[in-house]
Amino acid sequence: MSAQEKETSNSLYRQWQILSRLSSGKWTGTRELQDTLQREGIDISLRTIQRDLNQISQRFPIESNKEVPQGWRWRADAPIQSLPHMTSSQAVTFMMVEEHLKHLLPPSLLDEMNPWFDLARRNLSTQNNVRQWINRVRIVPASQPLIPPVVEKNAQQSIYEGLLQDKQLECIYQGRNSPEEKTYILNPLALVQKGAIIYLICTRHDKTDIQTFALHRFKSATVMNTRALHPVNFDIDSYIDSGALGFRVDFSKATENIELKLRVAESNLAYFDESQLSMNQSITRLDNGLYEVKALVPFTLQLVWWLRSFGKKLIQIEPAEVHNAVHEVTAQMTE
Repeated sequence: MSAQEKETSNSLYRQWQILSRLSSGKWTGTRELQDTLQREGIDISLRTIQRDLNQISQRFPIESNKEVPQGWRWRADAPIQSLPHMTSSQAVTFMMVEEHLKHLLPPSLLDEMNPWFDLARRNLSTQNNVRQWINRVRIVPASQPLIPPVVEKNAQQSIYEGLLQDKQLECIYQGRNSPEEKTYILNPLALVQKGAIIYLICTRHDKTDIQTFALHRFKSATVMNTRALHPVNFDIDSYIDSGALGFRVDFSKATENIELKLRVAESNLAYFDESQLSMNQSITRLDNGLYEVKALVPFTLQLVWWLRSFGKKLIQIEPAEVHNAVHEVTAQMTE
């Protein structure tokens, strides 16, 4: 490939990247386009972006708002065949991502995806059978549905950006049982949504103990220039599997699981046969006609409340510490 052919190929790729990030409603600025392209590894000047947009506008139905700095978007009358191609399956996927995952996406990445969400909506508007899928699929929480708590938007954006850039965060946080706000330097490690609440998994400053902070309790957050410090061998999936987000009853045994034993009648066996407690769960028929369900699980408050929900369907619970915890919760509920 000659130097001229290589330059033409690079220009086409760059212009395609620019075109694919324009929205059909929201104006997208040249600076915003430059930041997006740089994240994709394309080093480009604002002057080149402006020149590309002017060239693209001669071939595609895009328009400028003529302001300084300029914003660009697809024209309202742009035919759908002029827009970047998207299959029906891709369109459905983007719509479900917007519906169910937008709270876990950094605002900067969400802004980049807005043109694709717009394109997905336009594609689905012409395909009735595919569009109906969105109206026929829902995710329903297994527990009591709750309205998510209000999250301070600027703090949320900083926390997400800090996690994305792997930078430390300076935060003001108010604990659930603390009347005073406290300032922390945090090393963000992960985000986890549990029910209606999003948690930041992190460590404090130069400490190694992993802690959990509810996102809606942050009063403010600022991304620092210092690199976040990571505990050795931290893995988010292992952390979740340990039961840490179920809030362990005994933190002195934070890395241990208990051998849970439950005795149930055959009429209630389906609860455990259809959805298992763990991969090593076993079910044994006993001489008295009952069944013993055995599994290694984290001893968490979540487990205690789940067991309590069965009431008298559970004939026996072992070990004794789990039985006592369930009994204590039940007694508190009946007082």
